[in-house]
Amino acid sequence: MLIKKPDDIRSSEITPERDYVDRRKFLALAGVAAVGVAGTSRLLSVLRPAPAQPGDDKPNTWEEITNYNNYYEFGTDKDDPAANSQHFRTRPWTVRVDGLVKKPADYHFEDLVKPYKVQDRTYRFRCVEAWSMVIPWNGIPLAEMIQRFEPLPSAKYVRFETIYAPDQMPGQKGNVLPWPYVEGLRMDEAMHPLTLMVTGLYGKTLPNQDGAPLRLIVPWKYGFKGIKAITKISFVDKQPRNTWNIAAPDEYGFYANVNPEVDHPRWTQASERRIGQFRRIKTLMFNGYADQVAHLYAGMDLRKNF
Repeated sequence: MLIKKPDDIRSSEITPERDYVDRRKFLALAGVAAVGVAGTSRLLSVLRPAPAQPGDDKPNTWEEITNYNNYYEFGTDKDDPAANSQHFRTRPWTVRVDGLVKKPADYHFEDLVKPYKVQDRTYRFRCVEAWSMVIPWNGIPLAEMIQRFEPLPSAKYVRFETIYAPDQMPGQKGNVLPWPYVEGLRMDEAMHPLTLMVTGLYGKTLPNQDGAPLRLIVPWKYGFKGIKAITKISFVDKQPRNTWNIAAPDEYGFYANVNPEVDHPRWTQASERRIGQFRRIKTLMFNGYADQVAHLYAGMDLRKNF
């Protein structure tokens, strides 16, 4: 399957990183980005130019990606994760897989990821606070990983859980959120080819403040669905309660699909600001991925199921 990017992501918007010199170089100057392996086939996705927009689209930098983060386990300010996560230990790392699967086990990180070829995918990243970035992730299609575990037909949802380590994560010593952090996806969302289990950024090892060693990216959803430092994956038959929905059910639902027509109670979601820019831009339905994912929600009330 050819994985297409939103038409409005221009090559000039892709975050630059001068140190990105390994074999998976961005082809931004040529207007393309390397994206993916389906089985053993290497696929390319063309980033088509968008209509001209007023203002200067200042590219994100590595510094912006790694120093402006929502990661409450390390603090509530945007620069806290970079400052407080540098001694976070990501090796050894084990992920427990359990629930409605034929192959439950405790998987060491290296054994969990080594059967797969890491893919390069440039995705728009949209935070609920109305800011956005365009980020080059490196990772493994979640669907490939799920197939390895052989979920049972009764598995309807996938539940993810973050490590609980208050000795390393100072934010977990407080009660700003119920810990450990939990997220979930419907099975068809988890199996969608856009959904990525991330292991790196710009061809480098994923920085601690961005979710090392293993985090989720679901590009048509708000960033809080991208659970970080995953240590448990459970296959369940009922919709799991996710952390932000537990903490503030009137503000955060289970689905978290980017919908500019549904505002957060405390701010608009109709527009967003790219980090590094002052000018706000229009928020796109499903974060610009409507052609690929809208069918997943056919017939659903996306105001009720927010």
